[in-house]
Amino acid sequence: MSWWEALILGLLQGLTEFLPVSSSGHLVLGQYVLGLNPGGVTFEVFVHFGTVLSILTVYRKRVGAIVGEVWTALPRPAEWPMRYRERDPFRLAVWILITMIPTGLVYVLLGDWIEQTFEHPRFAAGMLVVTGVLLILTRLRRHPDGDLSPLKAFVVGVAQSAAMLPGISRSGSTICAAIYQNVRPERAADFSFLMLLPVVLGATLLKGIELLNSPESIGMGPLVLGTVAAYVSGVAAIRMLLQVVRRGRLEYFAYYCFLVGLLGLWLIR
Repeated sequence: MSWWEALILGLLQGLTEFLPVSSSGHLVLGQYVLGLNPGGVTFEVFVHFGTVLSILTVYRKRVGAIVGEVWTALPRPAEWPMRYRERDPFRLAVWILITMIPTGLVYVLLGDWIEQTFEHPRFAAGMLVVTGVLLILTRLRRHPDGDLSPLKAFVVGVAQSAAMLPGISRSGSTICAAIYQNVRPERAADFSFLMLLPVVLGATLLKGIELLNSPESIGMGPLVLGTVAAYVSGVAAIRMLLQVVRRGRLEYFAYYCFLVGLLGLWLIR
C-alpha cells in the first residue's frame, strides 16, 4: 500500500464512518472508481482503531460515566431497576445493549449474503440514494423533543442492522430512526455515536483475530498514516455532524447522497 492510498482511505474511513453518507458505500465505490487497494485485514484493523479513538476523544466523559456505572452495578443486580430509573449512564448502557440484539441476529442470519453485496458497487450506489431518502424525510418530523426508551432503542438497532449493507449510512439510519420516533436530534446523535463503540470494538476484535490467523505484510508507515488520518477526520466528522444535527439540517447530506448515488448508478455498468 502506498502512502497516498493510506491517507485517502484513512480520511475516507474517518469522515464517512460518522457523517451520514455511508463509509462502506464510499469505500466500495472508491475502490471501484479509483482502483484503490484497501490493504487487507491489517489496514482495516488499524483504521477501525482510529475511529474508536475518535469516539473516545469526543465522548470520553460520557463513556467513562457509562463504564463506571456498569462496573458498579454488575455485582448489585437488585439495584438495577433503581439505577435504570435514576441514572442516565445506566439507561444508556441498557439501551445500547438492546440495539445489539437485532444487529447480532441479522449478522448471524444474513452475514454471508451481506458480505456478497460488497462486491457490487452499483448496489452500494443505489443504497446511497436510499440513505438520501431517509435523511430528507427527517424534515417531516418537526421539532422532536422526546427521549429514548427500550422499544425506541430496539428500532434504532434494527436501523443499524440495515446499515450493514454498503451504501446505507449507519449514523444516518440510526439518527433518522430515533428522530422519526420523536427523540431530540442531539440526543439521537449522541446515542448513535455511543452505540457504535461496542460495534466497532467487536469488528476490530474479529478482524484482529483474523489478522493473527493470517498475518499480512504491510509497511508500518502507511498503517500509522491511515490510522492517524482516520482518527483526526473522525473527530472532525463527529463534531461537524453534531453542529448540523443541532440546526436540524440533515437534508444537506441527503443531497450529497443523491448526487454520489445517482452518479454511481450512471457510471457503473
